[in-house]
Amino acid sequence: MQLTDPITVLSGVGPKTATALADLKITTIKSLLFYFPFRYDDLKSRPLAELVDQEKALFKGTVISPPVVSRFGPHKIRLSVRLLIDQVAVIVSFFNQPWLKDKFIPDEEVAVYGKWNLTKKSVVGLKVITAATKNELDPIYSVNKSIRQKKLVSLIQEAYEQYHELLQDVIPEAVRSHYRLLTDQELVRQMHFPKNQTESLQARRTAIFREFFLFELQIESLRVQNHNSDSGLQLNYDLGALKEFIQTLPFALTTAQKRVVNEICADLKAPHHMNRLLQGDVGSGKTVVAAIAMFAAVTAGFQAALMVPTEILAEQHYQKLTKLFAPMHVRVSLLTGSLKTAARNQVLTEVATGRTNIIIGTQALIQTGIKYKNLGFAVIDEQHRFGVNQRRALREKGPNPDILAMTATPIPRTLAITSYGEMDISTIDELPAGRRPIQTNWLKINQANEAFAFTQRQLAAGDQAFVIAPLVSESDQVSLKNAEDLYERLKKYFGPQTPVALLHGQMPAAEKETTMAAFSQGEIRVLVATTVVEVGVDVPEANVMIIYNADRFGLATLHQLRGRVGRGQRQAFCFLIADPQNEVAVKRMEIMTQTNDGFVLAEADLKLRGQGDIFGDKQSGLPEFRLGDPVANNNILLTARLEVQTIFKADPELKQAAHHALAQYLQQQQAADNFD
Repeated sequence: MQLTDPITVLSGVGPKTATALADLKITTIKSLLFYFPFRYDDLKSRPLAELVDQEKALFKGTVISPPVVSRFGPHKIRLSVRLLIDQVAVIVSFFNQPWLKDKFIPDEEVAVYGKWNLTKKSVVGLKVITAATKNELDPIYSVNKSIRQKKLVSLIQEAYEQYHELLQDVIPEAVRSHYRLLTDQELVRQMHFPKNQTESLQARRTAIFREFFLFELQIESLRVQNHNSDSGLQLNYDLGALKEFIQTLPFALTTAQKRVVNEICADLKAPHHMNRLLQGDVGSGKTVVAAIAMFAAVTAGFQAALMVPTEILAEQHYQKLTKLFAPMHVRVSLLTGSLKTAARNQVLTEVATGRTNIIIGTQALIQTGIKYKNLGFAVIDEQHRFGVNQRRALREKGPNPDILAMTATPIPRTLAITSYGEMDISTIDELPAGRRPIQTNWLKINQANEAFAFTQRQLAAGDQAFVIAPLVSESDQVSLKNAEDLYERLKKYFGPQTPVALLHGQMPAAEKETTMAAFSQGEIRVLVATTVVEVGVDVPEANVMIIYNADRFGLATLHQLRGRVGRGQRQAFCFLIADPQNEVAVKRMEIMTQTNDGFVLAEADLKLRGQGDIFGDKQSGLPEFRLGDPVANNNILLTARLEVQTIFKADPELKQAAHHALAQYLQQQQAADNFD
């Protein structure tokens, strides 16, 4: 017997149940024992007089009338029974659980867990509590359609009885005793079978620390590997050529850009593997920094690659960087999925032979057919839009090339620790000279014409405008503005003298590119779009941004959209059109009108939404913790991180006897290629 035994060793777990459990990431005895409840029902009985309306509680009473089963509506069944509770006759109703009828025998006592209706003096029953239940708390687990609570609890009980003595502590004893944490055996028992509230709270505190500690262990292990002197390339770039290239740029670098360039170049020259995240607000000049770093790699005799999430963005980067590199005779190629076969084959040949110095493209850069001559440096733009496997695939295209990831979504410190803890972080916290803050106004939906009238005046002065809608077309499900209706409305509003176009993700790639190119060249004056324009689109003459139903977007998305305007020297304006329905949405609108600082907005977003999906994208790479919340439990996270760093500082290879369990855990995780 061992904790790695498959879940099928337990009674009643056949292939079908095993598949359902695998959907919950339960495949072994260990993963079952550490599949903790997300909450507990309090099974302490309390007097009716103490309960408030809609409160869940345990009700003990005597059955004073036989249960009645009745049908109402299609496929709906109600089971009703009268109980005498605290000398009050209370009707208890269960819905769609007719099999509970046998639990209620007249004149016998019964215990029911349910929701109290103070006005009707009635209870909506949730479950019947059996006499065998002795603990004050009843654990509640996340389950799916194929696994019921009762089944999961019975499996956990069986596994605990047979295997709990095999549980060995992974957190070093010195750390455990210092923070008064439970052993793994105590933790598993008190999480699944707490005798009282005190035990459950003590166990939860230990479980959260353990979860953060093991996550940080993996993060710090990656960091140590990245800084191992024999794991990376040493790019000995030509400093003279690099200075010459910087002199050819059409603008002077900001102080922040210079600082970041120095940090990146120091990494390039160092023998360890570079794994750095470059974060900077919208329009802060990250692309130029990446260009300087790519040129440095080229002067060192290596190829450089820039991978971006969309073809529109790839095309824009290609046009911009081709001009920047022209004086230095650097050959730049573009590789996207829509390239014709002949053009694609030519690019592949030039990349494979080394004739191309810098390759710009989408996920086409990591496809199996592309071979690089000597890829030494790779830049991943808007890196949260690529999954872990995609990022790994790019690294495998060369001899462990140095990696620079970039994001325009400023990252609060909490998320930097959890999502990018293995990376060194560089920050551009300064905008180029001459950039004016975008004036942002919040208007109600019935005031939208004010924004259109203002836009018409700005168009007459030479500006262009974006109008953003949350939906492509009309929906029966939600009453939100859609891009197709807006497009038709604005064509009539601005008239035939003002070219208006539509852009959304469902259009063919070629049509999207043609539309975007026409807007970039000024042939289209008003672009009605969905959030497909959120990232990277750079049109200097676009100085008006109107966002419909702005309350439906997170602050990060709103800030990204707003950042599409104000790229030139003229004053830019943003109008948020929204009738927010809750306090959080109102606060989002208010803070957008108060600041242009993406870092301030990122912190605010974190506070308003919790760890959530900060980037509005499930490919964000944010870790999903089962119990811990990096925001609410930030102190525990920081403490766990500090303890892990202290351990690695004293014992980088985890060879000390006290750290053998940690080394074993890392080996198991690397073998499984996933987080526990």
